Amino acid sequence: MTDIRQEFIEQAMQLTRNAEVLPGGVNELAQKLQHAHDTNTPLRVKLGMDPTRPDLHLGHTVVMRKLREFQKLGHKIVLIVGGATAMVGDPSGKTDTRPALTKEQVDENAKSYFEQMSKVVDVTNAEVTNNADWLHKMSFTDMLKLASRITVAQMMTRDDFAKRYADGRPIAIHEFFYPLMQAYDSVAIDSDIELGGTDQRFNTLLGRDIQTAYGKKHPQLVMMLPLLEGTDGVVKMSKTYPEHCISLTDSAKDMFGKLMSIPDTLITRYYSLLTDVPQTELIEMDKQIEANTINPRDIKMRLAHMITEEYHGKDGADKAQADFINVVSNKGIPDDIEDVKIESEISILDLLVNLNFVASKGEAKRLIQGGGVKLDGEKLSEMGFVVTPNMDKVLQAGKRKFAKLV
Repeated sequence: MTDIRQEFIEQAMQLTRNAEVLPGGVNELAQKLQHAHDTNTPLRVKLGMDPTRPDLHLGHTVVMRKLREFQKLGHKIVLIVGGATAMVGDPSGKTDTRPALTKEQVDENAKSYFEQMSKVVDVTNAEVTNNADWLHKMSFTDMLKLASRITVAQMMTRDDFAKRYADGRPIAIHEFFYPLMQAYDSVAIDSDIELGGTDQRFNTLLGRDIQTAYGKKHPQLVMMLPLLEGTDGVVKMSKTYPEHCISLTDSAKDMFGKLMSIPDTLITRYYSLLTDVPQTELIEMDKQIEANTINPRDIKMRLAHMITEEYHGKDGADKAQADFINVVSNKGIPDDIEDVKIESEISILDLLVNLNFVASKGEAKRLIQGGGVKLDGEKLSEMGFVVTPNMDKVLQAGKRKFAKLV
């Protein structure tokens, strides 16, 4: 085995921050990096994306930031839009069959994805492709050949399939094809490394097996990254739970405020996964928090500013911080709240939904029950409250959403 030079060991160690690399860990990644350099052949780093929803959130950026690191080292990132796989639906972590998307939904969501991804990675310098270009062209014979590469017993080692089978929940045959299709993507684009969340372990490792079956001598390494928790600190960040999700399309004010709402136990985890602050500094930060020698609010404020600045610029982050201090710390009202003209009677539940302060009446009810809706600073507790045209008051929903009713 060729000796690995120190510069590539150091590169591999930096790239594997927060990541698990299979098989071989740091050493095998360092070997790939060195071979790519010596042969002047950039690594092909794969990320597959099923555009199931139009918005990306900070949880998605954990993998995207790793792509950026590979780009900075001169490697080629390959972004695969799941035009075919999204029409099946990834069963990973699901207890029921996922609904398939139409081609039109996939195309529309993909366009939004790349616009948002460009805030993190250089999309213009990436190789962007759609797996419908090869998967939709496969013949029935081709699909049979692909399916013959894996057994039902292997497929049933997946936790989600095994659990659904044990619980008597249905598993559609087409769901077995999802990991096979994702794995074949690695053959089609000849990937050297595939990135994914920890919930993609089975799918990404299967890519190695399928590459080997189709003749690749040195199959891809798999790099798995943690799933970021939402602002509740419990479930992974997801658009399924919008109240705990920080979207890249959020305003600077909302992004800053949501980051300030994360539990103290998540501060250093957010720093580690979403910023470039050195690990040594994070270890010291943890010690200070535990010893109560630093105010968690102060380091959370720095975190919120750093992340908001990355997506909204310094001016946006500065203003969001000033608004937060005014509204939350000084219990004030923002200077730029919107005037909302009330022309006829409307229930408070409908008004909250119409203003996009909440996603549904159910969420509005929960917010009222929790004391999160106020009129001129007074908590509103009546679910049937009706707002009238002559009511000149400031409506507040949660800590960060305001409207002046006129």
